[in-house]
Amino acid sequence: MITTGGNKQEIDHMDNDHLTTLNLGPTHPATHGVFQNILKMDGERIVDAVPTVGYIHRAFEKIAERRAFYQITTLTDRMNYCSAPLNNMGWHMTVEKLAGIELPKRVEYMRVVIMELSRIADHLICNSILGVDAGAFTGFLYIMQSREQIYEIFEEICGARLTTNMGRIGGFERDFNDIAMRKIDKFLADYPAVLTEFENLFNRNRIFMDRTIGTGGITAERALNYGFTGPNLRAAGVDYDVRVTSPYSSYQDFDFTIPIGINGDTYDRFMVRNKEMWESLSIIRQAMEKIKALPKGVFHAEVPDFYLPPKEDVYSQMEALIYHFKIVMGETEIPKGEVYHSIEGANGELGYYLVSDGGRTPYRLHFRRPCFIYYQAYPEMIKGQLISDAVVTMSSLNLIAGEMDA
Repeated sequence: MITTGGNKQEIDHMDNDHLTTLNLGPTHPATHGVFQNILKMDGERIVDAVPTVGYIHRAFEKIAERRAFYQITTLTDRMNYCSAPLNNMGWHMTVEKLAGIELPKRVEYMRVVIMELSRIADHLICNSILGVDAGAFTGFLYIMQSREQIYEIFEEICGARLTTNMGRIGGFERDFNDIAMRKIDKFLADYPAVLTEFENLFNRNRIFMDRTIGTGGITAERALNYGFTGPNLRAAGVDYDVRVTSPYSSYQDFDFTIPIGINGDTYDRFMVRNKEMWESLSIIRQAMEKIKALPKGVFHAEVPDFYLPPKEDVYSQMEALIYHFKIVMGETEIPKGEVYHSIEGANGELGYYLVSDGGRTPYRLHFRRPCFIYYQAYPEMIKGQLISDAVVTMSSLNLIAGEMDA
């Protein structure tokens, strides 16, 4: 037990002789090494809590303001490292929106495939870790095989597994090859059985239900007041999804439903993410059918100002050499203006506010990271709960350190 550090003034108001002060994190395994929560305990029951946000301090937004637009994906894909391609494509769409770039349908469908694979990868990590924190390790080990399949698809497309710079402003760096297409089809064939078995392990498991039902609940009204989005908001019963309310990347061409919960507790958040994985599988199947029905070879828009020309053209054509030089040296300029674009990230609404003064780098940037908002509500959600409830509640919110402080 430690009573020093953090927000001492906020701690002092909780002082009471019969209460105990307890640090949950930052070195607790369930807090991922970065979240400090100073709890005031009455026995094992939490009376009050003070969170400390931010132990990474990477200053993504300020670093990005010194980089060319195409170089910023090396920062965005580290915000939520469980679903990096989603972050990158959200950024690309923001720049394309400001520059007025329209993509071919095939490219948008390819993006949908990658974004939904990323959503599944993110959800399966969150839900399997929740199982671990509730004392069930089997599901985590079992479902990792499927995440490996997704990472192998990413590796086939771009050569990287975790920080995947497969996208570009205007499309993809390269087309999906036949091996990647076969791996996607295999994943679509294999994953339903894995997900069904995972659900069988947890959905009606008496111990898991006792640990999660009624734990860490939040009402729809309070969730909206805090600014919740994504699965955590939908678990509270609010039918809000950016893919439906503000469609992007041709999501309006797909049939899918938005799972919602009732109580907004840990169990509902778990169930909503499971159901969303089924919907993502359906979306990927639809997108693959559309991609296969279109001619191969179209994987980017015709935007020579942003897309590197083929290397053989650089050696033989003056215009290609000029574009290559401008892009590599970061001399491609974006029009003046400001734009906000958001996507349905795996963890909620992921937004980018970009101000351009017409120069080679962003003038100002702000990233809307969903995790930062959830963590503000965490003390309210665990008050009156047991210390063990605080652990599973944090897991069910899917707190990602990289999204906490940009």
